[in-house]
Amino acid sequence: MTPTIALVDDDRNILTSVSIALQTEGFLVRVYNDSEAALRALIDNPPELAVLDIKMPRMDGMELLRRLREKTDFPVIFLTSKDDELDEALGLALGADDYIAKPFSQRLLIARIRAILRRLQPRDQMGTSTTPSEPEPEPMVRGKLEMDPGRHKVRWNGEPVTLTVTEFLILEALAMRPGFVKSRDQLLDIAYQDDVYVDDRTIDSHIKRLRRKFRQIDPQFDAIETLYGVGYRFDEE
Repeated sequence: MTPTIALVDDDRNILTSVSIALQTEGFLVRVYNDSEAALRALIDNPPELAVLDIKMPRMDGMELLRRLREKTDFPVIFLTSKDDELDEALGLALGADDYIAKPFSQRLLIARIRAILRRLQPRDQMGTSTTPSEPEPEPMVRGKLEMDPGRHKVRWNGEPVTLTVTEFLILEALAMRPGFVKSRDQLLDIAYQDDVYVDDRTIDSHIKRLRRKFRQIDPQFDAIETLYGVGYRFDEE
């Protein structure tokens, strides 16, 4: 299946140039220059990934993502016209998977899109091949936590938990070796590959969001521990 990418930006020049570049790379593309119309369309018919501009009239990208996350979990890349750490922190806390500042290289954007979709669909529909002998990723059980990397599914005490690609990768890395600490830098290397450079505070935002999602199911959730000045670890007890 050919992945569908949604572009939401009030700049028609960006919509036109980026959509042409993505179509040339073999993607299906849907474009929206109005965030309210995009909200309805993306909830009714979710794409494989969306690229959202932050600075838009009527409803900005932050509010659009907040509303989308109430109903959907597809990956999101934010575009911004300025290097604003507050915007970045808010966007990542809301569940964005990546962040690119304008002006940007279309080649870089396409590389980020491919990297995120590869993580979400390791036996992908992106044109990369796997050998017949390559094993399926094994489901993992750690106490109340169940993770199925092959299907991108997570359960806590039998209840499903919806995670973004980046959140899944961070949780998987921690749960792989319960009790062992992973530093922020180690988690960054796992969650952000392909020459994606982000601040280590990004991990803190994702950890907070992970805890919040699990506590919506289990208010007593405390399996992700913080070791101040060291990093994070998963406790399966």
